[in-house]
Amino acid sequence: MSDKLILAINTGSTSTKIAVYRGAKSVFAANLTHTADDLQGHMEFTAQYEFRKKVIMDELARAGISVGDIALVMGRGGLLNPIRSGVYAVNDLMKEHLRQGWEKSKHGANLAALIADEMARSVPGARAFIADPPVVDELDDVARITGHPAFERKSIFHALNQKAIAKKYARDSGVAYESLNLIVAHLGGGVSVGAHRKGLIVDVNNALDGDGPFPPERAGALPPGDLAKLCFSGTKTQDDVRRMMVGGGGIVAHLGTNDARIVEKRIAGGDEKAKLVYEAMLYQVAKHIGAMFTVLMGEVDAIIITGGIAYSEMATGYIRGRVEKLAKVCVYPGEDEMEALAMNGLQALSGESEILEYR
Repeated sequence: MSDKLILAINTGSTSTKIAVYRGAKSVFAANLTHTADDLQGHMEFTAQYEFRKKVIMDELARAGISVGDIALVMGRGGLLNPIRSGVYAVNDLMKEHLRQGWEKSKHGANLAALIADEMARSVPGARAFIADPPVVDELDDVARITGHPAFERKSIFHALNQKAIAKKYARDSGVAYESLNLIVAHLGGGVSVGAHRKGLIVDVNNALDGDGPFPPERAGALPPGDLAKLCFSGTKTQDDVRRMMVGGGGIVAHLGTNDARIVEKRIAGGDEKAKLVYEAMLYQVAKHIGAMFTVLMGEVDAIIITGGIAYSEMATGYIRGRVEKLAKVCVYPGEDEMEALAMNGLQALSGESEILEYR
């Protein structure tokens, strides 16, 4: 399958990433970031779909890559029903669930498989798959229980990057991923901190609209009593509250930007409010790493910091200073998600891994 042209699509909350592989070799990649202003006129899901698809098609055209040469389109996956880790063929049920949004939750990640399927259908013989979507669920049962039976903790996080980076660390260390205990902190548009125990992510915060640290554009965990009062205050609709939690929370709510680089420039210029809010985000990440240390009962081979914000020495230095006594800290800036998508697809096409059916 070394001659196959594979297109990988990763639609995140604030970016659209695409990469083209010929077999295992990368031949083109682009990371297209979207500011809050860019997305302002495209918040409705259908508009987001058309906007992201056009961005992808335009970028491929500029690169001189013909869609007709693509044999496989790999999408990141989205908010589906909880499923096990692996490669899944895009089917009608998956598309229906992505359009609806699992439990009515819609995210940029939902768009990748839909765009992948449309593009694959335009090329005779091409196929569309996803791999390790955000709803991969390997939680210990004890990690699901909350303080009331009406609520259960959910596994929604950066599964593709967490798995890819953890496995990369294992390869770099010359050991099997399944033999390691790791804490992986993904810092990007969203933040997830996962406890990896012998190849399974047994606990992780709901990085979409649940618990854990607040990232650049989500609220993270909020005081439940105050949130309940706000919901019944008559001043906010359900959509208003949802927007506060996803897309309009976190750094952007405090500082008016979702770009950590801009925040750091403001800090360098003496902005004390920016410094306090930014450090609060990083403080919460470090605190959650400490929580995952207890999940793994203190037996941790490494703490890994990854994602786009991991390029920042300010951010990684702050976290390192708070957690390095727990275990060695390794920084893998950026994401391996595109390569992970392509390699998962290549292995599925060659028969090295099973192509699973979404049900």
